[in-house]
Amino acid sequence: MVGAAAMLATAALAQFSETARAAIHDAEGKPIGTVALLQTPHGVLLTGNLERLPPGPHAFHVHSVGKCEPPFTSAEGHFNPGGKKHGLLVADGPHAGDLPNIHVPASGATTIEVLAPGLSLVAGAPGYLFDTDGSALVIHAGVDDYKSDPTGNAGGRLACGIVSR
Repeated sequence: MVGAAAMLATAALAQFSETARAAIHDAEGKPIGTVALLQTPHGVLLTGNLERLPPGPHAFHVHSVGKCEPPFTSAEGHFNPGGKKHGLLVADGPHAGDLPNIHVPASGATTIEVLAPGLSLVAGAPGYLFDTDGSALVIHAGVDDYKSDPTGNAGGRLACGIVSR
C-alpha cells in the first residue's frame, strides 16, 4: 500500500516538473529573448528576459497556433479552448491566453514573470498548449485594454515565439 501511495505522489509531482520554452523573434527574424514555461499546481509560470523592444506597454498573449511567420498572423487568434470572451476585465472572460501587459522601459529590455492559470503543459489537462497545432507567444505593438473582444485593441504583432519542449 505504501509503494502505491509513493508512486501516485511521484506521478503527481512529475506533472509540476513539465517545462517548455519559446525563443522570441522580431519580424526581421532577430532573437529578442526567451520565455521559459513551468507547470505549477496553479497553472503555467512564464518567465523570461526580452530586449530590443519599443518602450511602453505592450499586450502579451498566448496564441492558438504554433507558427511565427511575419507579420505573425500565422499564430492566429488567442488561445481560447474554453470559448470565453477576451479580457481580464470581462465577466465572460478571459481567454486562457490573455495575459497582463508587459511594460518596457526606455532601455528596451524587460523581464517577464506571470502566472497563467488557464494554461497547462500536462497532456490531457484543460488548457494544454501542445494540442495538434501547438501554440505561440506574441508581443503586440499596442496595449491590451483588457476588454475589447477578440483582441483587446492590441494592434499589430511585434514579436513571436513558438512554444516548444
